[in-house]
Amino acid sequence: MDTARRPRVTVSYAQTLDGRIATRDGSSQWISGAESLAHAHRLRAAHDAIMVGIGTVLRDDPRLTVRLVPGRDPLRVVVDSTLRIPPDAAVLRDGAARGTILAATDAAPSERRAALEAMGATVLTIARDAAGGVALAPLLAALAARGVGSLMVEGGARLITSLLRARLVDRVAVCVAPKLLGSGIEAVGDLGIRDLDAAPRLTAVRVTPYGADLMIEGDLAYPDGP
Repeated sequence: MDTARRPRVTVSYAQTLDGRIATRDGSSQWISGAESLAHAHRLRAAHDAIMVGIGTVLRDDPRLTVRLVPGRDPLRVVVDSTLRIPPDAAVLRDGAARGTILAATDAAPSERRAALEAMGATVLTIARDAAGGVALAPLLAALAARGVGSLMVEGGARLITSLLRARLVDRVAVCVAPKLLGSGIEAVGDLGIRDLDAAPRLTAVRVTPYGADLMIEGDLAYPDGP
């Protein structure tokens, strides 16, 4: 897959046996166990940047740092088209803003942009997609221009689905926890696939147990190319 103009993208998330990443009310802490969480932090340390959508920030307030294993913190990227992020979010407070990029569109209020930049955050204005959100291919190109060669995406489901639909994902690392939720938030939404032969598949698959969880990792191959 051609990644000359964008970072190599790894999508990583934890899900239940029935493919849920959160309960119906959005609760997702903690689906996976301590051992697989530590591996997720190793993956963070191995990437130049880590990206989430604003929904994940508003729901979980993640720090997006490497804490459970030795390693450096990646650059943090939040996809937030209208800059809804609260100024006391963990990715901004206590000096964290200096290591955070906010990807917005021209629909973001100028006063919000100025306030967040005053905190030390970098705000990138990216073209809008057809739905009015941040266009992901131009965003990835902008990150590559800033020296980001590898990007880990941790959620949420909308961002993951959009990247997969656009065929911008190179690798997948999914933690499967031995739990059943029934109704809940799906890990991946509709990809527009109506034929199994059109489904992307993992290659060079590695399955590793971490405590009671299974980590499934592999490169993503698209049937008719990227």
